[in-house]
Amino acid sequence: MPNEEISAVLEVKIRSGREFRDMEIRALDNEDPNEMLVEGYATTFNEPYLLYSEPGYRVFEQVDRNAFEGCDMSDVILQYDHEGRVFARMSNGTLTVTPDEHGLKIRAMLGGTEIGRQLYQEIRGGYTTKMSFGFNVEEDTSEIHENNETGDVRILRTITKISKLYDVSAVSLPANPATAIAARTYGEGVIAEAKAERQRAEEVIEAKLKVITRIRILSDY
Repeated sequence: MPNEEISAVLEVKIRSGREFRDMEIRALDNEDPNEMLVEGYATTFNEPYLLYSEPGYRVFEQVDRNAFEGCDMSDVILQYDHEGRVFARMSNGTLTVTPDEHGLKIRAMLGGTEIGRQLYQEIRGGYTTKMSFGFNVEEDTSEIHENNETGDVRILRTITKISKLYDVSAVSLPANPATAIAARTYGEGVIAEAKAERQRAEEVIEAKLKVITRIRILSDY
C-alpha cells in the first residue's frame, strides 16, 4: 500500500479515537530457528518523550506504569503498516504482550507463515527496524507550562489508562505523520481549554470588580 494511502487510513483511525506510537523491533537469536522470534517495547513507562513540536508549542508524553491495568488485550495482532495480513496474534500463542518493569514488552514468533518468515528476514537484515502500535486512551492528565516572555507552550501529557490495544505493526516508515496529527489535535485541544479557563477566570474577576464598584458607589449615598 502506498505511503499516502497508509497515512490516509491512519488519519481516519485517529479521528475515531485510535492513536499510534512508534517503537523499536529487533530479531532474536533463537535456539529453535523455526520460531523466528522478534521483540520490542510498545512503550516505556514514566519516561517523557517528545511527541510533537511546531513553532509555538511542544507536546511531550509519558505512559504511567499502571496505564495497562484493565486494558483489553484479548486478541492483539501483529500486522504490517496496520493493514492486511496477520503475522502473529495472541489468541494462537504466537504473540505475547506483557507489561514489565520497563514498559510493554512485545514478543512474536514469525515462523508459522511464509510472509512471517519473510518479515523476520527483513527485520534481521535491518530493513525493517520500527514498529507502531494502535490503542485507545481512556484517561489522561495534562500539565501546561507557558513561557511568559516568548508565549511558547510546553504540554506534558500523562496517559494514565489505556482501554484497548488493537495491534502492533512493523512499519515501512515510522508513523510520524499519524503521530503528528494526534499530537496536534490533542495539543490544540488542551491549549484551547486552558485559554477558555483563563477567560472564564478573567470574567469572574471582572464581574466581582463590578459588584465591588457598585457597592462603593451605593455606599457613597
